[in-house]
Amino acid sequence: LKPAAHALFKKLKDEELELLVQAVESRGAWESGCVWAPRGDTRGAKQGFPPQVLLCRLFRWPDIHQPHELKHLCYCAGRRTVYGDLAALCCNPHHFSRLAVPETPPPPYSKASCGPSWPDEPQHPSSKLLEFSYKGRDWHGKRLCSPLPDTSLSRSTIKDGCWCKLAYWEHRTRVGRLYAVHEASVNVFCELPWGSGFCLAQLQAAHRSRAVRRARGKIGRGLLLSQEPGGIWAYNRSEHPIFVSSPTLSPPGARRLTVLKVLPGYSAKVFDYEQVGGKGGWRLPGEGPCDPHSIRISFAKGWGPCYSRQFITSCPCWLEVLLNQ
Repeated sequence: LKPAAHALFKKLKDEELELLVQAVESRGAWESGCVWAPRGDTRGAKQGFPPQVLLCRLFRWPDIHQPHELKHLCYCAGRRTVYGDLAALCCNPHHFSRLAVPETPPPPYSKASCGPSWPDEPQHPSSKLLEFSYKGRDWHGKRLCSPLPDTSLSRSTIKDGCWCKLAYWEHRTRVGRLYAVHEASVNVFCELPWGSGFCLAQLQAAHRSRAVRRARGKIGRGLLLSQEPGGIWAYNRSEHPIFVSSPTLSPPGARRLTVLKVLPGYSAKVFDYEQVGGKGGWRLPGEGPCDPHSIRISFAKGWGPCYSRQFITSCPCWLEVLLNQ
């Protein structure tokens, strides 16, 4: 790749080289501008990689081969002209993520043979905890999930003009207030010293267990949530996996919880507006009905039928995304 890289660098302007240096040194922590390169394969190399593939191989993923394995991030201007007739395209390696495609082998917990099927209706709740969770409240009366209907949230969301609100949870306790998102995208991170968005370090809790403190230490740069045509995308900016569930990640008529594991550097479409259609209440076994226009994301820790954590309320740190219907 060395001859191809040198040939590409010679074609870049000084300002673009400076942007590239900033993006690579910060590992994408700074939202740097686009690095525009001429279209066409780079000369002087045995492999004719397009510029964006070449730089992603050099600085991020050595096993990338084709442009279709990459996805433009929402703040990249090149995503709007990638199929246009412009003579240049963006090749900033931190303006791309790897694409989590359906053909990827599923993790063990989402295989059809994993775990028993859940019935459509809960069978004789035998504990006070289940009774509380079916009402959408925890032991202290706080909201556990977003039960239906939630007209107050919908009305306030429409009035505020935001497309979603974020709730941060530690196990069964919600920490802090709802965070309204007005921009097309939002960063959710822990103690990143730069950038803007939903900073979890600013949310104070009366007591945090060792498991919560450990999990919070793995959030790092966190994730980028973006509202794009057709649905919501999540880009994992941290160095640890995130785990996602939403009504549209499960196939129609599914009786099991589908939890998607999103590796660092990957993006996944976590909510599809067309698929949700006229879905009614989303009933989670052991946790009760939830808003079908919601997404749940756990940092670093998975849950589901084949995990010791059966429910997301057992995860140390997780996020609830409440979408404007």
